[in-house]
Amino acid sequence: MKTTTIFLVDMQSFYASVEKACLPHLRDKPLVVAGDPERRSGIILAACPLAKKWGISTAEALWQAEQKCPELVVVRPRMQKYIDVSLQITSILESFSDLTEPYSIDEQFVDMTPSLHLFGTAHKTALLLQNRILQETGVYARIGIGPNKALAKMACDHFAKKNKEGIFYLPKESIHSLLWPLPVGKLFGVGRKMKKHLEHMGIRTIGQLAQYPMELLQKKWGINGVVLWMTANGQDDSPVSTESHVQQKAVGHQMTLPRDYKELAEIKVVLLELSEEVGYRARCKQYLGHTVSVGAKGADFAFPTGFYRQSKLYYETNFGMDIFKSAYRLFCQHWDGEPIRSVSVTLSGLSPLHDCQQLHFFHDIGKKEQISTAMDQIKQKYGSASIIRASSLTKAGQAVARSHKIGGHYK
Repeated sequence: MKTTTIFLVDMQSFYASVEKACLPHLRDKPLVVAGDPERRSGIILAACPLAKKWGISTAEALWQAEQKCPELVVVRPRMQKYIDVSLQITSILESFSDLTEPYSIDEQFVDMTPSLHLFGTAHKTALLLQNRILQETGVYARIGIGPNKALAKMACDHFAKKNKEGIFYLPKESIHSLLWPLPVGKLFGVGRKMKKHLEHMGIRTIGQLAQYPMELLQKKWGINGVVLWMTANGQDDSPVSTESHVQQKAVGHQMTLPRDYKELAEIKVVLLELSEEVGYRARCKQYLGHTVSVGAKGADFAFPTGFYRQSKLYYETNFGMDIFKSAYRLFCQHWDGEPIRSVSVTLSGLSPLHDCQQLHFFHDIGKKEQISTAMDQIKQKYGSASIIRASSLTKAGQAVARSHKIGGHYK
């Protein structure tokens, strides 16, 4: 039986590496990519290795990083550039194997099994891939290798990132000596909450989890407990799939507000903008949804408040006003009246848009489709801010500012 060979290719300090490749005069400077503190996005998104030597880490506040390193170079994020480079790296990976699966903007799985014989050993292939990415993009890649996705991921995170070569192979036979002694929080798929649960059960290492009775884990967490046990034992049957991101489960938008919003009238403006964005994206992807969710976070960090609630519609939709009416009703029901600093709207329960659609006595779908199509065409031709509601021109509106951003950061 042919041995499966999976790569997990991870880009070191991706955003910062892209910036240094574009700005070679900053190559020897401690550099971070961070948002704008004035718009409440002043956190470190990426720090180069030189900045990390000063103790700077991802997700910490920019002002704290500047205190640690007075010579720190701060670059504002350029999300479109990072997306372009990520797609370029995907193209490079696809020249080595057709089975390439993006895991995040800076991590991708590659199944090298069908094409490994064209390049030599797994280690030699990883070196070729690493050098080509560096030459063509200026970004340094670390590569974890394993017989499945879980072991490839952990090979990268716990070993490849910590050796000089940036490449590490983790065979299943070595998990007892290499993987099992690690803290249970290092296991792929274990987050902070799960780590606490496991530690309360006396499970502190990956090896202890691997030797724990699977039936008890299944009884406590269902299929998730089984998956955790399998991962700890180096088992993962999930294939590298090019279709992983084709079928979406939800379309949503979350916004961190530039200031605390205290008045319902102001919050209503943002809810409408987010609902319109969600409807537009759903239409572009040819989806209808039947569940609307709304979330909010309070402005007081000392006493965190907020909620996340959802409501099922009695019909499927992708129209902004339909989504807004449900989101606004939910918000009014669950808001405690205290200032908020972020809000989100999501459409889920998605199904593909077909030629045939259920008609309704009380909804003129044909008219809604005509209006939405006309607005979509204007946005696609002239930009997302080319046609907006009048409320977005008030001081509460964020549609114009968001039109210059991707994922909450400037393009």
